[in-house]
Amino acid sequence: MPDRITLGFDTSAAHCAAALLRGDVLIAHRQEEMAKGQAERLMPLLEEMLAEAGLAWADLDVIGVGTGPGNFTGIRLGVAAARGLALALERPAIGVPATEALAWGLARPCRIVIPGRGGQVIWQDLMPEEPEGGSRPQQAADGALPPGPAPAAPAVGIADGVARLARTRAAIGPAPRPAPLYLRPADAAPARDAPPVILDT
Repeated sequence: MPDRITLGFDTSAAHCAAALLRGDVLIAHRQEEMAKGQAERLMPLLEEMLAEAGLAWADLDVIGVGTGPGNFTGIRLGVAAARGLALALERPAIGVPATEALAWGLARPCRIVIPGRGGQVIWQDLMPEEPEGGSRPQQAADGALPPGPAPAAPAVGIADGVARLARTRAAIGPAPRPAPLYLRPADAAPARDAPPVILDT
């Protein structure tokens, strides 16, 4: 259906970003920069954007979510929200890597570079007609990228790119549930303390 409503959102970096498409037309967009607080802000932001567009949750046809790489907590938040909405609304949820979202509409080959923490960047070279699941995002020190295409400026915001790719991929057919895309293990480590003793009653 040409007028399907697609919601795309991303919390994989220091922001809450969301976009709504009717068909392939962007009808609403929000991006709020925030280092923390995405968990409290995401759902109100989505509700505000839907209201601004004169839509309700039930009007959504496709849900797209940024799966990272990026901030561990933000990625988990976004993926969990998309899965919950998909379950509650009985709509497909499509996961979209951040690098692919930011490459939407760009001529290939292109290189996407996303600033990271501690002098690191996330990057990916996207090639013409690259098959699904081809190359993957990588992490490197800023200034230490291998030879390749010059970094490209995105043509759309990250949530817009997420929504556009989710719309396209949902039209192809069923997709796996969104899953976080991590480049390294989580910083958190298991507790070193011995677990409490459970007494028989």
